[in-house]
Amino acid sequence: MPVIGELIKKAIELGGKLNSENSPEKDQEKVLTQLLETAKDTAFGKYYGFKNILDAEDIPKAFQNKVPYHDYDKIYNEWWKKIREGHEDITWPGINKYFAVSSGTTSNSKYIPVTEDMVDAIRKTGIQQVVSLSKYDLPPDFFERQIMMLGSSTALQQQDGFLQGEISGISANQIPFWFQSFYKPGPEISAIEDWDERIEEIAKNAKDWDIGSISGIPSWIELMMKKVISYHGVSSIHDIWPNLSVYTPGGVAFEPHRKSFEKNLAHPLIYIDTYLASEGFLAFQNRPDTDAMALVLDNGVYFEFVPFEPENIDENGAVNADAKALGIAEVEENKDYILMISTVAGTWRYMIGDTIAFTNKERSEIRITGRTKFFLNVVGSQLGVHQMDKAMEALQEKFNLAIPEYTVAAIEENDEYLHRWYLGKDSGDADEAAVKDFLDAFLRENNKNYNVARNKALKSIDVKIVPVSTFIAYNEKQKKKGGQVKFPRVMKAEPFGKWEDFVKSI
Repeated sequence: MPVIGELIKKAIELGGKLNSENSPEKDQEKVLTQLLETAKDTAFGKYYGFKNILDAEDIPKAFQNKVPYHDYDKIYNEWWKKIREGHEDITWPGINKYFAVSSGTTSNSKYIPVTEDMVDAIRKTGIQQVVSLSKYDLPPDFFERQIMMLGSSTALQQQDGFLQGEISGISANQIPFWFQSFYKPGPEISAIEDWDERIEEIAKNAKDWDIGSISGIPSWIELMMKKVISYHGVSSIHDIWPNLSVYTPGGVAFEPHRKSFEKNLAHPLIYIDTYLASEGFLAFQNRPDTDAMALVLDNGVYFEFVPFEPENIDENGAVNADAKALGIAEVEENKDYILMISTVAGTWRYMIGDTIAFTNKERSEIRITGRTKFFLNVVGSQLGVHQMDKAMEALQEKFNLAIPEYTVAAIEENDEYLHRWYLGKDSGDADEAAVKDFLDAFLRENNKNYNVARNKALKSIDVKIVPVSTFIAYNEKQKKKGGQVKFPRVMKAEPFGKWEDFVKSI
């Protein structure tokens, strides 16, 4: 009998029972008050009068009236840049040790401050997620298996007196000593900076590990599994890790990847989604009978929600200054919102760039529906990534294709606009014209704005099917190869032109 696993499982079950069920509004008001109280003597807190906000009868309303929205460029140029120059007490007390470097899917790399308070908050949310495993039907011996965490390198870079890397690398670098025996590929392999070298070492050592769960972005986890399978000459990853039963995707929608991903398995896994961004650990799936994630409302992050409507965003995808933000009590289910956060890392009314929809308001459960800059609306089509993902799922089912990657742009040719799609095929075969007609019909049927646009300014669409390896090769050419890199679903004309030149060159 797996005694240790049984004890761990019982401890987790007890932790789940001890969790309190405060109202979302009370949790969020408490978090906002704590954030303002802690940061009231910082340069940011003094400039925007946090002490006066704390004296207000309605603190959330006063906060909205006093503090403007910030996108990355605004808060970095006005505030975070001063932290990089060595100044203390700028947007959070003291000065942080780490900067998270974003993968830069929509722009050049971003540098997000990671404070000790944020590291602690991420750790606490990780424990909450572990506690939620008590709700899943997992055998006791699962809790004795090892966990493969495949992110970016944990070998952080020194720059300007700070340690910097992607958030997965910073988080893995902070793993407590008691977890080291469970964590794979382990600190030595995880510190290898070159992605291909790291995957080669994982493949070499894979048979020595008893992996029960894996976490990481689907496309890169899939590449890792293929390498392990090929290295050992087996037919599935379960031939190497027979006890693998849980996968935590995180970062991107999993469904478009499912078909190609599951080709590497002997049987499907339990999928538990997470929302760990460079700015914090924001949500995770905490029960088995949903694929939505519960927002973490009591741990260092204050959320606001701006309705994702054309009048609320500018042409660059930033929130308009006069757009009304809603609190957790005011949102509605099945509507898209732009997510704004204020955190213990010194982000204030910060536009993280994602859009979400509430699937269950009572449980504060959400689904990521896209990126504000991955919103195709050049000719009024109002096409979001969530709708594109649904179209890809339907297309894969219809044509028996596996398409884990895709990208699209609105381009102008002969004074007319068209949407040009590139689909990254992992397996299967289909006629491009048939795929184009199906994709166009699906989007017309499921998006009334797209249908109107197709009858007016959007004259046609174009579909090109290429090997999925083309997407991987382009990331490599852009020096964006690794566990946290996500290929942009929507491109503007200039980067799309570079992408097309690359495709034509191979």
